[in-house]
Amino acid sequence: MNIIGKNIRQLRQKNGWSQGEVAKRLNISIPAFSKIETGITDINISRLAQIANLFEVSTMDIISKEGENPQSLNFEEINNLKEKLALREEEIIKLQKKVIDLYEEIREK
Repeated sequence: MNIIGKNIRQLRQKNGWSQGEVAKRLNISIPAFSKIETGITDINISRLAQIANLFEVSTMDIISKEGENPQSLNFEEINNLKEKLALREEEIIKLQKKVIDLYEEIREK
């Protein structure tokens, strides 16, 4: 079983649904859903989105390995980049002040 199939099975079991119930909600046959869940059949993007919508999760939640939280990883990376950007902006402001000071010094001469 692949990661996607494993995650789909866990979501289905968490909701207390049978394969038949999920297949009916997705408007596919039970064998077709079983093949998705066991990893026999590759899942396309539109079906992945449909399954994510059914279970009210993101597609990233379905395709991520257990224990990974892609949203929190991205959140941490974004915050780190924001801090770096703020430091760079401070450096730019200091350099702009130096340029202005030097310009005024030259004008006074």
